Amino acid sequence: MHYDYAKIIKPHQFLRPTKNRIKLMRTPFIAGNWKMNKTVAETAVFLNEIKDGLNAIAGIDIAVCTPAIAIPTAADVLDGTKIGVGAQNMSAAESGAYTGEIAANMITPFCQYVILGHSERRAYYGETDEGVNMKAKVALAHGLTPIICVGETLEQNEAGETQVFVSGQVKAALDGMTTEQVASCVIAYEPIWAIGTGKSASVEQAGGIIHDSVRVPIAELFGDETAEDVRIQYGGSVNEGNIAAYMSHPDIDGALVGGAALKAGFVELVANAV
Repeated sequence: MHYDYAKIIKPHQFLRPTKNRIKLMRTPFIAGNWKMNKTVAETAVFLNEIKDGLNAIAGIDIAVCTPAIAIPTAADVLDGTKIGVGAQNMSAAESGAYTGEIAANMITPFCQYVILGHSERRAYYGETDEGVNMKAKVALAHGLTPIICVGETLEQNEAGETQVFVSGQVKAALDGMTTEQVASCVIAYEPIWAIGTGKSASVEQAGGIIHDSVRVPIAELFGDETAEDVRIQYGGSVNEGNIAAYMSHPDIDGALVGGAALKAGFVELVANAV
């Protein structure tokens, strides 16, 4: 399964231009990606500090994606709240000789979500579009919501390659899925040059790329209705001060938050997203 990333993606003939669209009935969704931060003990303390504040915010889905060793603790602390728990990765294999990996059925007792294809895993561990596709299908089969990450490098952005590259990632990640499966996925557009750098795409830039490079390709493959159902997050130096602006765009349905999710201000960030 190989996609021609150099193919020019033409605007879908039915999906309305961004400026003429309104955000439909998609529930906003903010997920915190803790990456390799916080011990089990620190996880318990921090979540006990913020869970009541987060749980009181209506009209939005919330999740925290902790290191694997802290997942059961997070699930225990957050039991009875509206706050979901996510894993940061999982294997496409059900079981076997895969040292260091975690299978879907190992996280389903605790998690509702799983992040797949984050740029750090693509860069450091060689994850491929095909591998992300396999993992996403396994996650869906186990009742998990995959948060599928896509995004371009600074060099690709400056070379004008964002649209064809990101749309290629999207098409590859969703290959072979049904419309119902696609609608159950979350796509996180994270420009690599904005992750942990303090830089962030402008609202217009992020929203335009999300529309043209994520929602339009989904419409081309699975139809306009499915494309309008899929929730798409922005990620890249999101904080409590800029989240409201991003959420004002009709194509941005939430955020995959990194460093800001590790601080008490995460509560304010989520509140500002509604």
